[in-house]
Amino acid sequence: MRRVLHGDVSAAACVLFLLPEDHRQAALHKMLAEADAADAYRQCRGRLHPLWGNGSLMSAALARPHCAEPFLDDPDYAACMALVFTVLAKRRKPLP
Repeated sequence: MRRVLHGDVSAAACVLFLLPEDHRQAALHKMLAEADAADAYRQCRGRLHPLWGNGSLMSAALARPHCAEPFLDDPDYAACMALVFTVLAKRRKPLP
C-alpha cells in the first residue's frame, strides 16, 4: 500500500460510516488488503489496478459506497476515524 495521507483516512472513514459498527473492522481490513494488492499490481504491471486503483487506501475506499465527509464532531464519524487510525497504527511501519 502506498503511504497514507489524511485523505486516505477520511475516505476510508466515509465508507465505514455507512456500515453497521460490527462490520466496520472487517471492511477496513478488506480495503487495506485491496490497497496492498493494487499497489503490488501497479508496481509489477506499471498501470492502475482495474478495480482498486493506484494502491492508495483512498483508491480502495472510493471504489465502495461512501458518504460525503461528515463534520468531525459527529461521534459516529469520529469513531470511524479512530478505528482507521488504530488499525493503521498497528500495521508495520512504512519504510522511508
